[in-house]
Amino acid sequence: MSEFRVDFPTLGDLGDAWITAHMLVPQGFARGKPYEMADWQFWCHANRYRVREDATFVPTELVGPDNPPVLNQAFYYQRTLIVGPQKTGKGPYSAAQVAFEAVGPSVFAGWAKGGEAYRCADNGCSCGFEWRYESGEPIGMRHPSPLIQIGAFSQDQAFNVYRPLKYSVENGPLRNVLAPRQGFMRVLGLSSSEDADRIDAVTAEASSRLGNPISDAEQDEAGLYTKSNRMISFADTQARGAAGMGGRVHLTTNAWDPTESSYAQRTYEAGQDDTFVFFRNPDLNPDLLGEDGRPISFLKKANRRKIFEYVYEGSWWVNIDSIEAETAKLLKSDPAQAERFFGNRLVQGQGAWLSEGLWAGAYSGLVAESS
Repeated sequence: MSEFRVDFPTLGDLGDAWITAHMLVPQGFARGKPYEMADWQFWCHANRYRVREDATFVPTELVGPDNPPVLNQAFYYQRTLIVGPQKTGKGPYSAAQVAFEAVGPSVFAGWAKGGEAYRCADNGCSCGFEWRYESGEPIGMRHPSPLIQIGAFSQDQAFNVYRPLKYSVENGPLRNVLAPRQGFMRVLGLSSSEDADRIDAVTAEASSRLGNPISDAEQDEAGLYTKSNRMISFADTQARGAAGMGGRVHLTTNAWDPTESSYAQRTYEAGQDDTFVFFRNPDLNPDLLGEDGRPISFLKKANRRKIFEYVYEGSWWVNIDSIEAETAKLLKSDPAQAERFFGNRLVQGQGAWLSEGLWAGAYSGLVAESS
């Protein structure tokens, strides 16, 4: 698609090929087939692994007090936020990123001069995957001590990411390098310690490992993290744990209720230069505004169709007619939730006192980072 132009150095091309070679579609008619990212998912992935043009690599043998490893500082973005409607595949996307962070060439390791290659055979995986670097392309290597946390409010929510990851591990080549255990997943071949090299689902219900230094945090449904449920503190603690280990934080969520001041909302409104945001907000799309310049009504079926075609663009597995049927049901009981879940709109919940259209006006000055 023309709106997604990758004209910057990134480990994204390498990551895209690696993910397709190792991850599987977890459900549906395509279950078991190689997982291929949609165009918008690849755009998010490419930006997640966008490398700073001035990044330098410190070889492992030279790492020391005077030469610390580069890790997160090699990348342009320290945090990513994806805001998308239900069924766009945020869970499988995050699962693929977790796998790549855990056992893929996700760490910047210098610049190719030409002729270099990444081979899974050299990294404990017998799948046969190889990647030849072009001159000037960033090189990737495995993280030497990955500690990854999938953050969520509840265990059921964490399974949105953990379940597709586990499926790929049990049914594909990742079983050579990852092993599901009781309550976590081990990264094989790096250490014999049960506390090292692992992937944990950390929730508000089971947060014993919260606060540990980590190399990566995937925060699912961050639009539900609020001060009242103590998930703001949860997310901040994860971010500090990542910063201490040269790691990064990545958020995915449905559109949030703007009256709740969620963690996702705070991240979005902060507008930090080192945060990549992907948010197809229909209220910021000029083609989805009425003649009066205001967002078109979600209550009209024809309008909803236009909105769905925009926010689900590229998610080929989504049936718009099915989304419309589910939305029509939810509109009868909770129209605000229907707009957030399926219309990707920032709509206040039922019972809020703020006048209609106020939040759309407040956000009209913010630009969605989708091009």
